Amino acid sequence: MRYDDIIIGAGHNGLTAAAYLARAGRTVLLLERSDRVGGAAVSARAFKGVDARLSRYSYLVSLLPRQVLTDLDLDLRLIRRRFSSYTPVPSDPDRGLLVDHGDETATRTAFRALTGGDDAYAGWSSFYGRMADVAGRVFPTVLQPLRSREEMRLLSGDVDLFDALTTRPLGELIEAVTDDDTLRGIIATDALIGTFASLGETDLRQNVCFLYHLIGGGTGDWDVPVGGMGALTDSLAAAAVSAGATVITGAEVVSVDPSTGEVAWSGGDAGSGSAVGGTLVAGCAPTVLNRLLAAAGAEPIATEPDVEGAQLKVNMLLTRLPRLRDATVDPAAAFAGTFHINEGYGQLEETYAAARDGRIPELPPCEIYCHTLSDRSILGPELAASGAQTLTLFGLHLPARLFRGDNETATKQALEATLRSLDSVLGEPIESVLARDAHGNPCIEVKSPVDLEESIGLPGGNIFHRSLQWPWAEQDSEVGTWGVETAYDNVLLGGAGARRGGGVSAIPGHNAAKAVLG
Repeated sequence: MRYDDIIIGAGHNGLTAAAYLARAGRTVLLLERSDRVGGAAVSARAFKGVDARLSRYSYLVSLLPRQVLTDLDLDLRLIRRRFSSYTPVPSDPDRGLLVDHGDETATRTAFRALTGGDDAYAGWSSFYGRMADVAGRVFPTVLQPLRSREEMRLLSGDVDLFDALTTRPLGELIEAVTDDDTLRGIIATDALIGTFASLGETDLRQNVCFLYHLIGGGTGDWDVPVGGMGALTDSLAAAAVSAGATVITGAEVVSVDPSTGEVAWSGGDAGSGSAVGGTLVAGCAPTVLNRLLAAAGAEPIATEPDVEGAQLKVNMLLTRLPRLRDATVDPAAAFAGTFHINEGYGQLEETYAAARDGRIPELPPCEIYCHTLSDRSILGPELAASGAQTLTLFGLHLPARLFRGDNETATKQALEATLRSLDSVLGEPIESVLARDAHGNPCIEVKSPVDLEESIGLPGGNIFHRSLQWPWAEQDSEVGTWGVETAYDNVLLGGAGARRGGGVSAIPGHNAAKAVLG
């Protein structure tokens, strides 16, 4: 079998590349080892006998450009969250800070109650206003060939902020914005999602993560996909198949030979087989691609040698929202945005140090949000008519190294510590409001980095496939490329491990297709 393009991995990026290439009239084969497409961007009924379709791994959308939705005629609706965040004060959880996009006066008053004056809100507003201006200039470039760092610096419109963000540890910038530990922690969390680092790290990996979390859509907003993440990938799959792409699920690729373009796989709808492609697009992680190249006797591509994720992923179904220790805030407002738990600036550094030294933190920092407060379509009719709510929890500073020796025991310990952390800010134990599945078991699902590696092929459980990279060329030779190229002319990176990768963005899939078509 011969195809113009063979794509390895039918996650949302692989589907995006397939849709663009097939729409251009090329013959496309898409191979997926799972029994369904979607990768980490799927919806699933996680609890036996319970009609709730949870976004199991990834859950919010920010980096997905509207241009991709338009180009591929995707049937996807996104809901903007009114409440940005709620944060109980770590040292006094009976009070907290609610950031309400819909009521500036209320937000200003909340800042005053927290800090005792108006300077903190002014500094906060100025910083995020400047970041929004930079985001509005930087984000449109992610679907274009790479610019040089200096060109991007000038394009940013704020060279002082650009230099501070890209040359010095992020902690210095945060400490210049505010002296309040709670506010510093809220800012800092965007630098640590999926990234195991100190805020003073000199390699600036936390800075890169921070930039990606604040530039999405040119606004930095994180939106709720109606129908869950599965709605996105189902729409992408429909676009690819309707354009003529061939999709084989249950097909685990075992080798990739760049000298011949041959890709071999085992299993699949029609049994094991092989095919030859003019271009090979790796929607899988670069380290996974290197294993496939090695199986064909080919040299590896250049990538990060040791990849590690650092998060605990917990999904829950509740009979109702729990009460808060802070009685002045409606739980429906607190849980509708991002709910920060034990993420004070000092706490983030302390828990990082504990995990770095091989210990599961006593009170792991984490954040949660409730999809069903924005979109109840993911629940069956009976659940939707009740007070049931979903909760998605993302735990920080829990690297894969803590789980390698005994994943089952470490995961149990990490979950217990994380629920203890959550309970510390609630007015009642979270377990008291957990729904029950058909067997009477609590509706709670936990995934460690090792689980993510085994279930969806994320190396070390890293949700970005590797450390994020600056969204511009770091070498002169990269200027004008798409950030997907490898040492092999016919092999491209089309997944989260490409430059300008990470997150649910479809950007690498789009850019791989552009590199082929160009």
